[in-house]
Amino acid sequence: MIHVIAIITTRPGQRDTVLAHFRANVPAVLAENGCIEYGATVDAEGAPPIQTKFGPDTFVVVEKWADSAALAAHAAAPHMAAYAAKTREFVASRVIHVLAPT
Repeated sequence: MIHVIAIITTRPGQRDTVLAHFRANVPAVLAENGCIEYGATVDAEGAPPIQTKFGPDTFVVVEKWADSAALAAHAAAPHMAAYAAKTREFVASRVIHVLAPT
């Protein structure tokens, strides 16, 4: 299994815009072969003081894929290219971590 943590930071005030496009794309991603989990998360309200917040312009995508081939197919999927085109002007940065369980 492959785990992916994608940290998406939008231009100021654009997180909700990007999240709307993200949510619209989720059903297509969940239907992909090898997709186990795919969802967006934001800072939890009322978390203990140990929390380091990402802030109001960032969300984190938590993903699980059956294997590297499934993740590679996801990255090349037409609906992902369409999502990228729709959100490009609103995204300031994107950092992707691909992890393997130990």
